[in-house]
Amino acid sequence: METHNITTTWKGNMQFESTNPSGDVFSIDAGPENGGEGKGLRPKALMLSALAGCTGLDVASLMEKMKLEVTDFKIETSGELTEEHPKTYHTVKVDYHFYGDNLDEKKLEKAVNLSVEKYCGVMEMFRQFAKVEVEIFYHKI
Repeated sequence: METHNITTTWKGNMQFESTNPSGDVFSIDAGPENGGEGKGLRPKALMLSALAGCTGLDVASLMEKMKLEVTDFKIETSGELTEEHPKTYHTVKVDYHFYGDNLDEKKLEKAVNLSVEKYCGVMEMFRQFAKVEVEIFYHKI
């Protein structure tokens, strides 16, 4: 069984420093509206980054395996929060943007669907508490 272990250390005020299993370190901080200084990443937004990173890694791997020609690829993720505390994401939108002059839309859609439906564990975790909406955009350059 695989286990991920991280250590998150208080650095004063509202700022923390957190490790990652890779050994990398990043800062977490609240915004000024919540008593922080905005000198780090916000915890809920980090969840959206984790979602985009997870599915992005899947899609990048599948694009390589399928030998797809993609000049650029980005994922825009947004989450709508509930009004009441504890505020949680109730709806999350994941938009995949592919750029290139020879995009194989059918295969790219298959890659996204494989990630969304089969491979991305973070996507599956999000589905436990939020409605996840996915859309794919193709940009010819």
